[in-house]
Amino acid sequence: MDAMVKSQLKRISTQIRKDIITAVSSAGSGHPGGSLSVADILTYLYFKEMNIDPQHPKNPDRDRLVLSKGHCTPGLYATLANRGFFPVEDLKTFRQADSYLEGHPNMDKVPGVDMSTGSLGQGISAAVGMALAGKVDRKDYRVFAILGDGELQEGEVWEAAMAAAHYNLDNLTAFVDYNGLQIDGKITDVMNPEPIADKFRSFGWNAIAINGHDFDEIEKAVEQAKSFKGKPTVIVARTVKGKGVSFMENLASWHGSAPKKEQAEQALKELDDYLAGL
Repeated sequence: MDAMVKSQLKRISTQIRKDIITAVSSAGSGHPGGSLSVADILTYLYFKEMNIDPQHPKNPDRDRLVLSKGHCTPGLYATLANRGFFPVEDLKTFRQADSYLEGHPNMDKVPGVDMSTGSLGQGISAAVGMALAGKVDRKDYRVFAILGDGELQEGEVWEAAMAAAHYNLDNLTAFVDYNGLQIDGKITDVMNPEPIADKFRSFGWNAIAINGHDFDEIEKAVEQAKSFKGKPTVIVARTVKGKGVSFMENLASWHGSAPKKEQAEQALKELDDYLAGL
């Protein structure tokens, strides 16, 4: 990847992380840990890869993204706002009673949201349906889905995986945000889904393992997925829960906890310092 492009993506993902903190701290609730861990993947998809137009969010030929781990709306909303789908300022209304920015994605209210999600496992199922519809309609759009690693404990995920392989949905790419933590602790302690890549391969998928914070690796994996024919692709992205905020990193306690005012200020300062060093 060109150094200038990579630098710009890093700046965008850092701004998205700042906006995640702003949204969650303004609401006093939300899910910062998994939103921060997936920020680089969202940045790459929305600012480098996907065929989308904020002025025409319902274009039938657009690429689609389904946030299957629907509780991580702070990450999705911050990305959509920075991409121009709605005002960044509106992120301060996140989860407020009169706001359209609800705690889970609502495709009827939020421009750029392709599927309402929240109940874990259903998002990837919807993504499979979208990809199948694209095949039936002979459309060229691609479908992306982002799952949490804890979400893999849902049986519906594997029903969807089986269907995607059965119908040869090579227009579908799923990312697993593999940060190793869920609300109750380590995924391996709660209900071990490992080995993740091997499981998907056994269901008939092409599987790629990457560092989910490395834009070169993200780009290479996405390009491989686009060129791989006959099977859906899963990109198992190793990430850090709470990435970019020192006191949140690798702690399950930040899965669904909002920072207090002083903590939010510290987080924003850390991210500003990182931006200054780019």
